[in-house]
Amino acid sequence: MARLIIMGPPGSGKGTQAEHIARHFGIPAISTGDLFRAHVRDKTELGLEAGGYMERGEFVPDHVTTDMLKLRMEEADAADGFLLDGYPRTVIQIGALDEMLAARGQPLEAVLALTAADDELLARMLRRAHEQGRSDDTEAVIQRRLELYRDETQPVLTAYSNRGILLPLDGSGERETITTAAIAAVERALAA
Repeated sequence: MARLIIMGPPGSGKGTQAEHIARHFGIPAISTGDLFRAHVRDKTELGLEAGGYMERGEFVPDHVTTDMLKLRMEEADAADGFLLDGYPRTVIQIGALDEMLAARGQPLEAVLALTAADDELLARMLRRAHEQGRSDDTEAVIQRRLELYRDETQPVLTAYSNRGILLPLDGSGERETITTAAIAAVERALAA
């Protein structure tokens, strides 16, 4: 089993990669976006709190996201491993994750960081917006999302790089090639 995180800017394909990598290692892919939607749909206390922020287009506060993740990680399928997608997004969330894992006696093993050139990310997201009829995903909106991602996640990437568990991975090219490279990088890290 493996305890992993996958990070990447919007359009990097991290959701798709998370599914394939998690399936390979026999662990659940845990997406904060999926957690938010499930809690809101089920009208849980956390979902009602998160929903208000989401409706206003604001970030869900760290404590709400962390509480949702704690509940999800207590489920049997995540007992020995997981692949987190969308968490941690902040240095505060790194600390919360460290506490959760320390309580379980399970260290984080690797953080995959997908990268791609902004022009490729923009092209992918504009294509997806067109295919899915997302008229609000304009070039300016996408550029802003890319800027926010860089500003928000750089301290997280730096923290994991300093721990020696960051695995940068070229996220451009064919999905299968990226998946193969990601799995190989994680297997090398787990064997080290």
